[in-house]
Amino acid sequence: MKILHVNKFLYRRGGAEAYMLDLAALQARQGHEVEFFSMAYHENQPSRFERYFPEFRSFRPPPDSVIDKVKVAGRLLYSSTAKRGIEAVLEEFRPDVVHLHNIYHQLSPSILQPLRALGIPAVMTLHDYKLACPTYLFLDKGQLCEACLGGHFYQAVRRRCNDGSLLSSSLNALELTVHTATHAYAPVDVFACPSRFVVGKMTAAGVFPDRLRHIPHFVEGRAIDAKERPGGSVVYAGRLSREKGVDTLIDAAAKTGLRVEIAGTGPDAEAYEALARDRGADGVHFLGHLSRDELHRVIRSAAVLAVPSRCHENQPVIVLEALACGVPAVASELGGLPELIAPDVDGELVPHDDAVALAGALQRFVDDPERSFEMGRAGRAKVLREFTSDNHLDRLGEIYSEAATRTSGSTTPPRFSVT
Repeated sequence: MKILHVNKFLYRRGGAEAYMLDLAALQARQGHEVEFFSMAYHENQPSRFERYFPEFRSFRPPPDSVIDKVKVAGRLLYSSTAKRGIEAVLEEFRPDVVHLHNIYHQLSPSILQPLRALGIPAVMTLHDYKLACPTYLFLDKGQLCEACLGGHFYQAVRRRCNDGSLLSSSLNALELTVHTATHAYAPVDVFACPSRFVVGKMTAAGVFPDRLRHIPHFVEGRAIDAKERPGGSVVYAGRLSREKGVDTLIDAAAKTGLRVEIAGTGPDAEAYEALARDRGADGVHFLGHLSRDELHRVIRSAAVLAVPSRCHENQPVIVLEALACGVPAVASELGGLPELIAPDVDGELVPHDDAVALAGALQRFVDDPERSFEMGRAGRAKVLREFTSDNHLDRLGEIYSEAATRTSGSTTPPRFSVT
């Protein structure tokens, strides 16, 4: 089978890109022909079709001139260069299915029209809440917010919830308003939702509820070495930005004197380093970006993974990777996290933005390494049982087949198998 993956970036930038690249590698090993369509960017991995990629465009910070603002608004709503680019790729590659990921802003749903015109099945993995929330995360200045749910996108302008910027918030609201009113995402046949929480929120928002399908992420757990002995302290791995709640973790470390290893980069890295100094959290150490093998080594050296998010996480793969390493997790009681962590079995859940509760939970794991070790073993067993690549590929094959059914209108489309 020929599979075209589409995402605005083609390098391991975040969770969406990591999932896409890992899935594509898995599908290629199964004997499928896999290619990519993306935006041109200097960090992209080499691609057969990169000559067709639209030029790089960044929307942060917003432009100053009126002309540039108009150009940005136009690219958000419709990208003719992206449409021409994917038309060329579709003509040359002729995929059996197109698997979409994050296409917002830089690519835009303009790339969906050629799929419908050519009758190519389209599946889109919802890595965030963009089709229901103009700013992706149901957050307004760091606080949970669902004011836009149900199509009330003007609330984003009123609240200036994109970093307090009237221009950025207005552009986000305009983008989603136009795309919702014009049914721009209608060519997508099936939306794959990593968590049941995403299914619920998109259903509540009226985002194609009959096309939403729950398909959890996966990790190749047997390829990840397990922790061999009890002990260790706390590790955080992820983006260093406000929605991840790293400041709450730093406050928790300051209260307890816990040693915390923080792996990752992001826009708030320097601010968090300064906060750790100001709080006297001498046990907090910033490791920066790590390779996957290095990250797994650091995780295995820890007693517990901290996931202090203040946003509704979808289904962060880092939790599955930590459990595969045999390390339990303490996470905020938000979004899809409760679907991954079973309290008193392989981790604990705590209220978000509560440094005292977070500190207490983390301290209990560090103080009782044998309990932590046994819970980590339970977590690894769960991952090897429920979040395998075979399970994921089987479910994905069903979704690809359903997409083909919708596209063709036939009741008996050819069965798509990705295993």
